[in-house]
Amino acid sequence: MFKQLYSEELKKLLTDVNNGLTLLDVRQPYEHDEFHIPNSILIPLNELPERVAELDEYKNSPLIVYCKAGVRSAMACKFLAAHGFNDLTNLADGVMGW
Repeated sequence: MFKQLYSEELKKLLTDVNNGLTLLDVRQPYEHDEFHIPNSILIPLNELPERVAELDEYKNSPLIVYCKAGVRSAMACKFLAAHGFNDLTNLADGVMGW
């Protein structure tokens, strides 16, 4: 299905420039504008079904999904897993843990 990760662990992973990680923010644009993890892709959860093809290049590479507190990102991980994504991680504490 998908893995869980917490903010402190992600911060350590992001210090390695060759980490190969892609970050997906599934919050709303106004939330992303207030704060986001640098270099993340924004696709709000409610838009994910019609925009999932935009992520096809990441189906077999590490994709870390985040939201505010880990609930929407967990739903997004379930959706993406059902659409063939193989290396998913939910940021369990969301940006609230950042």
